[in-house]
Amino acid sequence: MNVVISQPMLFPWVGLLEQISLADVFVNYADVQFSKGSFTNRVQIKDATGSRWLTVPLERFHLGDDIDRVRFKPQASWQDSHLSLLASAYQDAPYRQDMLSLVEQVYATPHRNIGELAQASMLAVCDYLEIPLRNKLADSRDLDIGGSSSERVLAIVMALRGKKYITGHGARRYLAHELFEANGVAVEYMNYTMQPYPQQHGAFTPFVSSLDLIANTGVSGRRFIKPSTVDWREFAHE
Repeated sequence: MNVVISQPMLFPWVGLLEQISLADVFVNYADVQFSKGSFTNRVQIKDATGSRWLTVPLERFHLGDDIDRVRFKPQASWQDSHLSLLASAYQDAPYRQDMLSLVEQVYATPHRNIGELAQASMLAVCDYLEIPLRNKLADSRDLDIGGSSSERVLAIVMALRGKKYITGHGARRYLAHELFEANGVAVEYMNYTMQPYPQQHGAFTPFVSSLDLIANTGVSGRRFIKPSTVDWREFAHE
């Protein structure tokens, strides 16, 4: 049983789609502190000038508030701005309308907080690319497991009867790998393939929203998602 735990990301990059593809259970980790500068409310896209940020503006919140307690500004002006920017950036992309329709669908549905909005964007992207997520999605708040850092992550994996925890590179700084192994859970890190696909505006960059993949390749973009992992020891020595 492979378990992936991730904070929700707004129209995430392809690397997160690779993690989702490997998961038997994907845990939406939204009852943790929101960090300014995270990818929960912003993502990069690509236009003729280079990479640009697509950012959802937030209401005033308190330091330490959980992701699923942070609200975004309700005014529709930022949504219109996003759609206008995307329409311009991808004006010559073959599947531009598919991408715009997907974003319009996400923005047209009411959401209570930035966590819900980001999760809805992830589901919409996965539905379009036929990556199963809905049937393996769990929510960390519903699991009602306390603690923090490695201990809480391990407790969640064990509660789900996971035997392998697959994580992104950021966990390298804090994860207690030996603790997982002592409890019968293997740890593997993503080996992001960053597979090039037809992309506009100069040299290929993998670090942009999956909206870029959809606009340029449509449903067939699924074939560029080729997930793989490495054992944590191998990753640590790279």
